[in-house]
Amino acid sequence: MPLDGAPRTAATTEDHALMLDAVAAAGALAMSRFGKSQQIWLKGRAHRTCEADLEVDALLHDRLLDARPSYGWLSEETEDDRSRLAMARTWVVDPIDGTNSYLNGLPEFAVSVALIEGDTPIAAAVFNPAKAELFDAIRGGGARLNGVPIRVSAVVDPAHFSLLVSRSEFREDGWPERFPPGTAHPISSIAYKLALVAAGRYDAAGSAWPKSDWDIAAGDLLVREAGGLVTTMRGQELPYNRPRPRHPTCLAANPALHAALIDHVASIQEAAL
Repeated sequence: MPLDGAPRTAATTEDHALMLDAVAAAGALAMSRFGKSQQIWLKGRAHRTCEADLEVDALLHDRLLDARPSYGWLSEETEDDRSRLAMARTWVVDPIDGTNSYLNGLPEFAVSVALIEGDTPIAAAVFNPAKAELFDAIRGGGARLNGVPIRVSAVVDPAHFSLLVSRSEFREDGWPERFPPGTAHPISSIAYKLALVAAGRYDAAGSAWPKSDWDIAAGDLLVREAGGLVTTMRGQELPYNRPRPRHPTCLAANPALHAALIDHVASIQEAAL
């Protein structure tokens, strides 16, 4: 059962169906360019954008906003004019989360779409087309993988659990040294990591680096509807669709393990002072 039991409305159910159709088409488009040569642009020191990012973004924009012209739009690949702040509902999109892995031929990327009402995700889809894995959730309606209900793991021992972190953080930020040996596992795409936690394949996922709404909003709802929690590493809530759609950190796990990991991270930070 979902955590909050919020009732589903007909409008939300229709938006959810629209989202799933759009994400399926977006995943097919991403796969049509997977492993093929394309133009690439650098965004900052380590992040890349490619033609497929822009093409998938355009497809989602057309599919979702043509059907819901009164909704807002926030995407990693579209300039934010903040008009979304005046809308009752907003689409939050990462056309290809994990672009570096996508370009390197690794099946660790996902199309991520969330629908936000106020500051809360009410529908979500995370699709890894390379593995034919479609995760979806609707607030009050649970979470699923390819139509089958999913649940976070029941592991609660912080000495024996599996934690997903990004490849870059695993390599550059000392994650293996923060936890017991064999605990931390590197994989790309924070949206996909959160989906895997929601499905109970791994026990937790975290990032000590800042994340944007489009990175985590869809995964947040997946985890919550699968019985877990997602907050910052200090236990703070993650409100979405704010003027600055940015979050300092994130941590996802079942409630008991989440609380234990919050304490563990705090103890590491205190020891470093």
